[in-house]
Amino acid sequence: MFLLNGKHLPEGTSFYDANGTQYPSGWLNQSTEEQKAAIGITWVADPTPVDTRFYWDTNLPKALEDKLEDNGSTTKGLKTNFKAQVKDTANKLLAQTDWYVIRKAERNVDIPTDIADKRSAIVTEANRLDSEIGLVDTVEGLIDILNNQNWGA
Repeated sequence: MFLLNGKHLPEGTSFYDANGTQYPSGWLNQSTEEQKAAIGITWVADPTPVDTRFYWDTNLPKALEDKLEDNGSTTKGLKTNFKAQVKDTANKLLAQTDWYVIRKAERNVDIPTDIADKRSAIVTEANRLDSEIGLVDTVEGLIDILNNQNWGA
């Protein structure tokens, strides 16, 4: 991104330099590096965006564990939130084949082996993730666990 006096200059918009000279909207794209440097414009790489699911800001991770607040409420930590997300994912995947289970209970019609195997794999993966999330002690470890989910769907 382009900076002038420490302020971001959006491309495609007009701007003023420190002397009050106005530059037209296309100037940044049409000028040379020397022309930009002559009025103090510099280029810096855009900052790497932070993954707001896990971090408040660069190098400021969200809390893994739940926190009891002074007012008696509880702020849920990442582990609680992602365990709930795992359960929700498993429930949604299982819901697609729940009718087989209902049919079995109501009319004693066998559940096809491939469906039973698929449901078993979903439950196994949900249990694995729940357990690993419960044991993790770093945000980076949690990210690794979540990046290696295998629902087999």
